[in-house]
Amino acid sequence: MNGTNSHQLSGKTAFITGASGGIGAAVAGALSRSGVAVSMVSRTGMGPALPNSLTFAADVRNREAMKSATERTAKHFGGIDIVVANAGVGSWAPFIETPHSDVEEMTDVNVTGLFNTVTATLPYLKDRGAGDIITVASEAGRRGLPDEAVYVATKFAQVGFTRSLDHELRGSDIRCTNICPGGVASNFGMGRGLRFPGMPELENMMTPDDVADVVLFALSRPRHMRILEVAFRHMSEQSWG
Repeated sequence: MNGTNSHQLSGKTAFITGASGGIGAAVAGALSRSGVAVSMVSRTGMGPALPNSLTFAADVRNREAMKSATERTAKHFGGIDIVVANAGVGSWAPFIETPHSDVEEMTDVNVTGLFNTVTATLPYLKDRGAGDIITVASEAGRRGLPDEAVYVATKFAQVGFTRSLDHELRGSDIRCTNICPGGVASNFGMGRGLRFPGMPELENMMTPDDVADVVLFALSRPRHMRILEVAFRHMSEQSWG
């Protein structure tokens, strides 16, 4: 993305959830190439092989696991400057047909998982005296859409929480940004009511690297500047206004 001053990020440390693949792995790679030390968290403990990096197996739904991962990250790298809250799940169906197990999972991962991530990492950002919290939300967090009421509700919660945090933390020089992409071609939500392998729509969607580029842009703004929200969609996606 034009105007990205990624050199400003060199020497910082990022804590990234949902980093085993897709957007999380792409963000980790982009930050690593910009000289950022990266701590990658996922339920599987997997992540791309990157220099100056750590991987942790931790479920964002588990507050103690997240606390442990952040403590170990800060001890190894000397602190945390950037948090990318990316972990998420999705399931799509008319509300009345959505299994309760899916409702609980989306609420626990997308909402409680975000709360747990911020609870664990925020003290380290405050210790730095500055920092960034990036929430990878969705266009679904900005407007209601059919057949995904629960997913939409969890993404609205992410957007509202992050906006409120920005107000609370402004005096601490901690910036909070919602990244709200439309359709991204990845394994996210595959086979859960909306996406299936080989579907033609995937060919026209954005890539995880496209989203990582936007995250990098937001993070590399001068410290006197805050990016509150970035919403974007691929050119072939339906416009909802």
